[in-house]
Amino acid sequence: MLPLILLMACGEDPTPTVAVRGAAPAVAPPEPSLRRLTSTQYRNAVADIFGEGIAITALLDPIDEVDGLVAVGASAATISPLGVERFESAAYQLAEQAMAEGEPRAVLVPCEPRGVVDRDCAVQALTPLALRMWRRPPSAAELEGLVSIAAVAAETLGDFYEGLAYAIAAMAQSPSFLFRTELGERGPDGIRRYTDYEMASRLSFFLWNTTPDDALLAAAAAGELTVPASLAAEVDRMLEDERTRQGVEAFFTDMLSLDELDSLNKDPLIFEYMSDDLGASAREETLAGIERLVFDLDGDYRDLLTGREVWIDRRLAAIYDVPAPSMDGFGWTTLPPDGLRQGLLGQVSTLALNAHATSTSVTLRGIYVREVLLCQGIPAPPSDVDTSIPEVSEDAPTMRERVAVHLEEPTCAACHQFTDPIGLGLENFDGIGRWRLEENGASIDPSGDLDGANFADVAELSEALTEHTAFASCLSQTLLRYGTGSALVEGVDDIADWHAAGFIEGDYRILPHLREIALSPAFSTAGDL
Repeated sequence: MLPLILLMACGEDPTPTVAVRGAAPAVAPPEPSLRRLTSTQYRNAVADIFGEGIAITALLDPIDEVDGLVAVGASAATISPLGVERFESAAYQLAEQAMAEGEPRAVLVPCEPRGVVDRDCAVQALTPLALRMWRRPPSAAELEGLVSIAAVAAETLGDFYEGLAYAIAAMAQSPSFLFRTELGERGPDGIRRYTDYEMASRLSFFLWNTTPDDALLAAAAAGELTVPASLAAEVDRMLEDERTRQGVEAFFTDMLSLDELDSLNKDPLIFEYMSDDLGASAREETLAGIERLVFDLDGDYRDLLTGREVWIDRRLAAIYDVPAPSMDGFGWTTLPPDGLRQGLLGQVSTLALNAHATSTSVTLRGIYVREVLLCQGIPAPPSDVDTSIPEVSEDAPTMRERVAVHLEEPTCAACHQFTDPIGLGLENFDGIGRWRLEENGASIDPSGDLDGANFADVAELSEALTEHTAFASCLSQTLLRYGTGSALVEGVDDIADWHAAGFIEGDYRILPHLREIALSPAFSTAGDL
């Protein structure tokens, strides 16, 4: 998986250590790369630049996860031939709506054209728009090219605004819009640092998941984002902005793969509580809980695994077997204190995503805990290994007996010993998260061991995770990968551990940790091209 996170060969001790907090270590960052905007970032940028009323119905090329994150995959993403057509369709949808009479045209075009072709008015409209769309000022040659496109189209179509629409469509299809160009420049000291405008882009997509606003671009123009004191002031301003909620939501959506809930597929004949809207409900529950913890409570990250306050609708209430807090929509309620359901490991989003369409999966759930919550890599099985699980029998009614073959067969046990015991701890939840005590008439035994910490049930497993050495450091590592768009390689290990130590010292609070990552030398310096 990741060199920093834990290059774990199965059978090795998977427990990392966190460095004692001291001075920030030197950084040797990886080579910078172009990062393509995700579909969400594209739509957020369009809304921020042109207004919420712009509707983009065209499908956009998806980006695959790399090392567990779409944010890292964006650094390797290109545009397929079909993707070119999709982005072209989106560009013309955007341009046509932007130049329709009324808003946003009245805002985007600050002048009254003196004729079908008015190059001066086109310059007044396109110069600030190019700055917002490309996240940097256009060069003289680029601006002249855009004005010429507008002039030729206006003359051909007989309308000034239709001419501007073609220039806007050209900007929207440009690599300068679709990709984040953050390559850095080498300074007199030999260190390659991101420029002010590149820092504006990095900060805005990291903290807000959208394009820089006017204030951030103004700070870049003034050279303030490469000066530590003014950079810190700008980061503080951004963290106080409501868009930080959007940014935190985007990070946890990527980290927890919550987008996959949009296509949640379960057999309704087996899981009677399955419905078409269950995935959307589960996603909202998880994100609302995270937002409440981070912003409303400024709480301890570990509470994500132990908290009992949930945001649920009637569908989730039925699965959790509690009264619905609202007959219409969502509401907050507290799960019973004597129950074992709590935190992320008790939510449908976690349990349903990490299960099969017709059954649970102790291996998938164990991999989720190892890779997502502890950042410990589990290698894929060899292609010639039989991964099937024996069928239910009189001697093997529960999953524990059926997966025992994985723990007894030497070729399987080397890896499955790190995943299956954790997954068995979640077996009281079926494939969509409904609580059960029995499977096929036999009692379920959810006890197990997590790296030396014994647990009797899922609640004790959650507690063991919060005390695990890797739990806090994993969030730091994932944030660094998310913010930089790269797998953390040798040379960045020490700074990641340093940030993890600061996170622990800061009582596991996420907003101060976001601030520290944004101000990290790992975030502002680039490796050699």
